[in-house]
Amino acid sequence: MSATFPYETKAAPMTASEGTPPPPQFDIDQPTIARVYDALLGGKDNFAADREGAKIYLKHVPDAGKCAIDNRAALVRGVQYLARVAGIDQFLDIGSGLPTVKNTHEAAQEINPDAKVVYVDNDPIVLAHGRALLASNESTTVITADLRDPEYILAHEEVKSTLDFNRPIGLMIVGLHMHFHDDEQPDEWVRTLLDACPAGSYLFITDFVDTGDDLQKSIERAGLESLGNGWIRTPERIREHFLGLPLIEPGLDFLERWYPEEPDREVPDADKLEPYQRILMAAIGKKE
Repeated sequence: MSATFPYETKAAPMTASEGTPPPPQFDIDQPTIARVYDALLGGKDNFAADREGAKIYLKHVPDAGKCAIDNRAALVRGVQYLARVAGIDQFLDIGSGLPTVKNTHEAAQEINPDAKVVYVDNDPIVLAHGRALLASNESTTVITADLRDPEYILAHEEVKSTLDFNRPIGLMIVGLHMHFHDDEQPDEWVRTLLDACPAGSYLFITDFVDTGDDLQKSIERAGLESLGNGWIRTPERIREHFLGLPLIEPGLDFLERWYPEEPDREVPDADKLEPYQRILMAAIGKKE
């Protein structure tokens, strides 16, 4: 691991009398994944370039905002399954985006107020905004880092001081895989993180899916035009993201059919879903 890390914002130590440190530097003229997602969710922590990026998604997929909202709702269901049913009380959320709307710490701490959450994102504004938002939440922290350097994440002092890797972890890679091409071998980065987690940990993933629908191809075009990334993958390829872990019920499925706390819930047939409801799939795997 290199001595420095390009995604980390360095700041001088701050004393209590100095108040809040200035936000890290970031380029507001370039859209980022976190801020475009925030714009699609209807958030306010984005800039003109991000709103333009969101407009590109909406041009190709008019219901892209609904996709973002559905992905956030699936995140809440998955986290609350892990907290309530699986008993997970510590979460490592990679590519978390801005901790606004209802996010991992709110979903987990609604079930267990003592649940620990570490947010990881490579957009420096997430650090600046997140630390301000979470200043009074001692069980939650945010760091600037990138999935591409899992060793750095694991070695980060805030990660090590917040999470106990001798106990099960909820490892979250929600809405992130699509932003990496398979040539980058993102599964190997996840493998490094998962290897650090003990038995009893869980891996929670959502991803763009390719089942041959035209709108799925449109979301890929939107991502490539807006952000330069955003590839769709077959269900078989998405299952490979889980590195052989068995999947909890109901397995890998479209978000509208995925209710891990209610595996026997009556769900609509896949062919009865709206086209935008067939863009994303979710699953949770357990490390045994």
